[in-house]
Amino acid sequence: MTSQAAQGRSRASAPATGTPAETVLRVSDLRMNYGSTEVLKGVDLTARRGEVIALLGPNGAGKTTTIEILEGFRRRSAGDVDVLGSDPDHGDEEWRSRLGVVLQSWRDHGAWRVRDLLHHFGRFYAPHSTPERVRPHETDALLDLVGLTEHATKRIKTLSGGQRRRLDVAIGVVGRPELLFLDEPTAGFDPKARRDFHDLVFRLADEEDTTILLTTHDLDEAEKLADRILLLAGGRIVADGSPAQLSSLIAQDSEVTWSVDGQRHVHSTDNPAKHVAELYAEHADAVTELRVTRPSLEDVYLAMVQRYESGDAERAAEEFTKETR
Repeated sequence: MTSQAAQGRSRASAPATGTPAETVLRVSDLRMNYGSTEVLKGVDLTARRGEVIALLGPNGAGKTTTIEILEGFRRRSAGDVDVLGSDPDHGDEEWRSRLGVVLQSWRDHGAWRVRDLLHHFGRFYAPHSTPERVRPHETDALLDLVGLTEHATKRIKTLSGGQRRRLDVAIGVVGRPELLFLDEPTAGFDPKARRDFHDLVFRLADEEDTTILLTTHDLDEAEKLADRILLLAGGRIVADGSPAQLSSLIAQDSEVTWSVDGQRHVHSTDNPAKHVAELYAEHADAVTELRVTRPSLEDVYLAMVQRYESGDAERAAEEFTKETR
């Protein structure tokens, strides 16, 4: 598998024809109450075909509740939700066949062998094949795709944690879903398995036009995979944009480090390109070990959560919306 993970994503959110990508998920004023506790207070979001979106937020922010509503596993208190042209509260078997779900943990079917279970699940999708999307994945090809070929005849209960997580992913994509929900998908993966999974996400989005909505606590993973980052805090989406766009939400300078004649220097600036140009104009080839470090997604995330906790997140989100229109 050719690795794209180290390069990150640099995809357009539209097909190669240049026409606007189809909206496959639309949520407006989504609300959810548990008794007197209001968990979701008016969530708005959209997703386009082939787009990879990471939903981030502190524990208790409502990420799992939001995902479960979109999957049709939980009924909302209020709001409008359209997923693949249907209200999840009334989704039928054909609608569900177009979704893929990878839960955070799943410990079932331990006595089954890996290939047998994937083949069994695949048979449920065959009646829903169309000329545009042939379902399911061929079993041995899918085993190769997720790196489980050498474990195909093992019983599931004998798999390691990382191998079991690969199987969870395989089950989620066996039906070639149009919309895939991933909840902490790489928990328990070693670095190679995580990189291979990232390549799988790229392939699904780029080659099969699968829309992917994932939750993760790995901010580096979100930055590598996602076209857009959504930050959910206090029951609302308080930031929505690419990692680069979200960086504009916090007033934090880039850091430029370099050496001249063996002396190391560090300078913070809001215009690193200008500062680098000035360095070379003054010192020419004497500049070595040049490095520009920009605010990371982790910096943005922590700053936005802090703004929310201080009551400033909504104002920041409004300013961001104005800047990116």
